[in-house]
Amino acid sequence: MESAAEELMPRLLPVQDCDLSEDFDPTVPPRTPQEYLKRVQIEAAKCPDVVVAQIDPKKLKKKQTANISLSGCQPAPEGYSPTLKWQQQQVAHFSAIRQSVNKHRNHWKAQHLDSNVAIPRVEDEEGWKRFCLGEKSYLDTAVEESRDEDQGIDYVQIGFPPLLSIVSRMNQATVTSVLEYLTNWLAEKEFTPELGRWLYALLACLEKPLLPEAHSLIRQLARRCSEVRVIEENKNDEKVSALNLLICLVGRYFDQHDLADEAS
Repeated sequence: MESAAEELMPRLLPVQDCDLSEDFDPTVPPRTPQEYLKRVQIEAAKCPDVVVAQIDPKKLKKKQTANISLSGCQPAPEGYSPTLKWQQQQVAHFSAIRQSVNKHRNHWKAQHLDSNVAIPRVEDEEGWKRFCLGEKSYLDTAVEESRDEDQGIDYVQIGFPPLLSIVSRMNQATVTSVLEYLTNWLAEKEFTPELGRWLYALLACLEKPLLPEAHSLIRQLARRCSEVRVIEENKNDEKVSALNLLICLVGRYFDQHDLADEAS
């Protein structure tokens, strides 16, 4: 068996049997190169030729769900797709915004936040959903917006907007994580203006070249936007323009050309 294995997997560095003293103990850390090689030979000889995985049949009986996503976006319904000129204008405007954010990041990062702005920890998905979209959307309750002359708008209820003083404090790990949280939200809830503003702001803060996880996320976001657009009945609804914009940025600014809408 050993000779057959040698024929299939020849040694890159053939090693002769080591001549060691009689008091050699393979259980103690090696002290010389020869003792190290001998220990490797002994451990390799103990490895079984065939290893069989132990599978619990009970776990296979449980209901399993496989998530399969299409590589491209859902085609825009007739009359919903934006023109190529419009898409080019949005990309140019978005590029200018990104340059401005990067240029003034340190300035906005140094600005003091109001006492009621408590930025969640990066791993707190539910906290970020509440922070960005507000308790009203998170709890799906009809809470009236609280406006008081002394206290102002109750952002805890309606969600904090993506102010530059907030997003400038977010590193790339936080930007990617929050983008994932809000994309997950879009997969389960309806598209709202508050959600659209945050998604746009996060894309504006996303650095290029994209990390693999960010690349996967923005593709997932574009696909979800296309799915929401398909079921929208009114092509003139502001929601359609917002969805078109997000799909456009992913496809044309971040070079995911297979997801971009065809010119109408």
